[in-house]
Amino acid sequence: MLLRLLVLAEALRAVVWWVHDPGGGAGWARYLEQALLFVPVLLTLVLVLFVLHPWLQRTPYRQGVLLVLALSALVAALWHVWLSVGMGLPLPSSPGHSASVAVLVAGAVLFYFNWRHHRLSPALAEARVSALQARIRPHFLFNSLNSVLALLRDQPARAEAALHDLADLYRALLSDARALVPLSQELQLAKVYLDIEAMRLESRLRLEWRTRHAPPDALVPPLLLQPLLENAVRYGVEPSPDGALIVLEIYAEAEQLIVFVRNGLPPAGRGVPTGGNHMALGNIRERLELHFDAEAQLRQYSTDDEYVVMVRLPIRPASRAR
Repeated sequence: MLLRLLVLAEALRAVVWWVHDPGGGAGWARYLEQALLFVPVLLTLVLVLFVLHPWLQRTPYRQGVLLVLALSALVAALWHVWLSVGMGLPLPSSPGHSASVAVLVAGAVLFYFNWRHHRLSPALAEARVSALQARIRPHFLFNSLNSVLALLRDQPARAEAALHDLADLYRALLSDARALVPLSQELQLAKVYLDIEAMRLESRLRLEWRTRHAPPDALVPPLLLQPLLENAVRYGVEPSPDGALIVLEIYAEAEQLIVFVRNGLPPAGRGVPTGGNHMALGNIRERLELHFDAEAQLRQYSTDDEYVVMVRLPIRPASRAR
């Protein structure tokens, strides 16, 4: 967000300079002179907003906008006075002019972020639909129901428990994908999904959970883990006669949540899985971008004997969620 703010503000200044001097030759010196005031004001304002960020998050939007505009004018006027009076630099304009320019630039940047927010809101709803299409695979439902049918006669209690798990899983699949959920809820859902798959795959599905150091209240997109684990089952366990080991590792590092999902590769299929795997990963990547912008990352790679998906996203505790 702060990086985009810096780039937008500098781009606006460059556009205004180019409009006043299309050739760029005569006004180049003026462009550099303006940087003596513009850059300190911009960096100071970014620093002030960074410090005030926790308080601004709790402020109503309109009041926050007025506060940012007022801060922009104040910072610009103070820097103008300091550079012209304190340091004796010959600035061509007045403090009032500098303050008004700062307000205009800040207003334009705020307008962009507000427009971007409203543009992305429908995208979140569309991502929910595509997420459902990517997650609900008919083969999983059919396989699960066949496994339940096989248990009904000899193990009715286990079959009933499996149907409850299946209902819980599909209830989560149909939930609103626009709200973030606690990691503990995602882990519970992942265990429900793997319990259903273990009923079918039995000893071929081997699991290793490394989630002891995972922050349970960290907020993540709903159904972040289940599609990753489903891909690991589909492309790692199912094609191998002996099955495969799936490792789920989650931990916190420098205010970021790190998620690793690893699965063994079948003997004749060493390499990156293709097909539906890329659909699921693309959907997760899109939802991460919608929720966390450039702060989140999804990466996949393969080694000689395993396929790895890594997700990195900022930690947002549920206690601070709005």
